[in-house]
Amino acid sequence: MILIPDFLFRVAFPQSILALFLGLFFPSAQADELAGDWSLTLQSGTPGWLSLKKVEGKTVVKMRLHVGSEGPHEVIKEEGGRLSFNLRRNKKGKGSRMVDLGMKGGKLEGVVVSTSKDGAVQRDRFSGKKIPPMPVSPPDLSKVRFGLPGSIFNGKDLTGWRPHEADKLNGWSVKDGLLVNATPKTDFSATGAYANLRTEAVYEDFWLHIEFLIEEKRNSGVYLRGMYEAQVVDRDSRMQGLQGVGSIFGRIAPSKNAGKAGGEWQTYDLTLVDRHMTVILNGEKVIDNQPVHGPSGGAPFTDPTHPGPIHLQGDHTSVAYRNIYLAPVIIEQK
Repeated sequence: MILIPDFLFRVAFPQSILALFLGLFFPSAQADELAGDWSLTLQSGTPGWLSLKKVEGKTVVKMRLHVGSEGPHEVIKEEGGRLSFNLRRNKKGKGSRMVDLGMKGGKLEGVVVSTSKDGAVQRDRFSGKKIPPMPVSPPDLSKVRFGLPGSIFNGKDLTGWRPHEADKLNGWSVKDGLLVNATPKTDFSATGAYANLRTEAVYEDFWLHIEFLIEEKRNSGVYLRGMYEAQVVDRDSRMQGLQGVGSIFGRIAPSKNAGKAGGEWQTYDLTLVDRHMTVILNGEKVIDNQPVHGPSGGAPFTDPTHPGPIHLQGDHTSVAYRNIYLAPVIIEQK
């Protein structure tokens, strides 16, 4: 990337000379427009996220459709401000998917072309909203002020919560003051027949306290604003590091495994401010005000400029939650 000093724009250059200068170094204005992160809106309603950047002159493409691989994906063609690439499939995926996208009238538009193993073709058109760049500096949490913590689970019923997918089975209920998801699923596959659960309310930045009980070799997760998953597994799970307890799944690994054995209650204190996460697991800080670049896999929402719900995985395995409190950010002094 070539950084143009600010003073060049303050000098009284004729516009024609300035345009020539920019044209020499930026031959494709459309390519510059494409660079960055995007929240995608697909006709199918599938959550989508896209990231495009140049690394040593080569275009690196990451794109995730809900639970699929984010790549990087193989670029097929880059010409005239448009980009075509193949989406990597998960191991069990069949057929192929190709994406073509570009700028049209100052807006990102594209299509996902899926070809099944038997040759049937489906097209899913999409548009994109540019996500602002990550803040240069992390927020100064000493200057952040929170509102009073309030319970978002009453321990009696599902008031304030609802299944995210109306067409799936609902395994959620309240038993003995606990928010319980009961499903027969025991494997770690990405989705299932049972519904996730979300708050009716949506939130911007906040501190969240939540306690969870997960059995050995089981798996769940808490999505903040429906985007960033705090992983819920036991300390001895086969999922470790970026996918282990204390992580923001697939995005930030914890500094240590501070989890407890399966079948023991565990505690998360999660602070989300300005796309930066602080994670305290069982009283130990394992992520300290770190930036989260892009949504976790399986996130139902992909636009960090919008508020979102607390979203609990129910399409995974059985799990129980209790003592869920949230304090919203009311002042963030820059």
